Amino acid sequence: MHIKKTYSAFEMIMWTRFETFFFLVLISIFVSIYYFFGLEWLRIPWTPLALIGTAVAFVIGFQNNAAYGRIWEARKIWGGIVNTSRTLGMYLQDMVTNEYSQSPVDDKDLKFEIKNITYRHIAWMTVLRHSMRMPKPWETTYNHKTNKEWDTKPPERESNLQDDLKPYLSKEDLDYIADKNNKQTALIYLQSHHLRELKEKGILWEFSFLELEGLLQELLSLQGKSERIKNFPYPRQFATLNYYFMWIFVLMLPLALIPQFAEIGSEIASDHEWLGSVFVWFCIPFYVLVAWIFHTMERIGRTGENPFEGTPNDVPISTIARGIEIDLRQNMGESLENIPEQFPVKYHTQF
Repeated sequence: MHIKKTYSAFEMIMWTRFETFFFLVLISIFVSIYYFFGLEWLRIPWTPLALIGTAVAFVIGFQNNAAYGRIWEARKIWGGIVNTSRTLGMYLQDMVTNEYSQSPVDDKDLKFEIKNITYRHIAWMTVLRHSMRMPKPWETTYNHKTNKEWDTKPPERESNLQDDLKPYLSKEDLDYIADKNNKQTALIYLQSHHLRELKEKGILWEFSFLELEGLLQELLSLQGKSERIKNFPYPRQFATLNYYFMWIFVLMLPLALIPQFAEIGSEIASDHEWLGSVFVWFCIPFYVLVAWIFHTMERIGRTGENPFEGTPNDVPISTIARGIEIDLRQNMGESLENIPEQFPVKYHTQF
């Protein structure tokens, strides 16, 4: 699984500390009521609760597998964008030539055409990553307090799309996509129109034109797959019910766990009276551990449902897109000082 933030034990504890404190307070209240007020009737049989716990564990496992599948598919899609982009850059440099041109143009003009198409492709990736970072109503993980406290915002939340596009697009291209709802698709259309013009001028051989059009088709396909994951959430009936089932189990667990420890304490009391009388308090750390495991596993699955939301565990599409840009511009011969640097890593996290 492509996870960018390597959680240490301390970081995982900090990530779930509010819920862990709630579990500690909850079980302490239950044990205090049981111990000081002698409410031994405040109990439920262990067997039905164990069955509920087993069912919840299965549902959480299903959710985590589904979330992993969405993250892995998203990573493969953007891996495809990496490969197709590199192929596009290579093809442009070797296919946009005067070899079949009836009216040859200067090498400077050829490089200008290659640069325009390459920059428009970089603009396409910029628009696509901004589109993938647009908040959706079902994307709530980013707003969780412990996800925001490390100030790990993706670059798209700190910049404006229009400003990000200006270095790559002409005024005509910017005007063309300004009123389009799907700007990334509009840019692919512009790419196709541009390639057709080069073919008509003889700068691009017909076979080369078809090869490049095939790459545009592949980019459109990858774009559509990425948009499908973004726009179709993990089914809410699974995600919501799983969340409620987990909390039902966690809140009912003290009513079965405390009597079990009390019975063990009664058996110990025959040999060690004091230890047996306070043994019920030992259920506190055990309950906190069990509740923490169930809650954390459910939250991990919930965090992985939306791989483009912009949290530390999502697919690093900003870093991927910037890496492609650096590769393309370096291979066009641009100097390093003119190429933007890779987005910085924050708290061991790439975006």
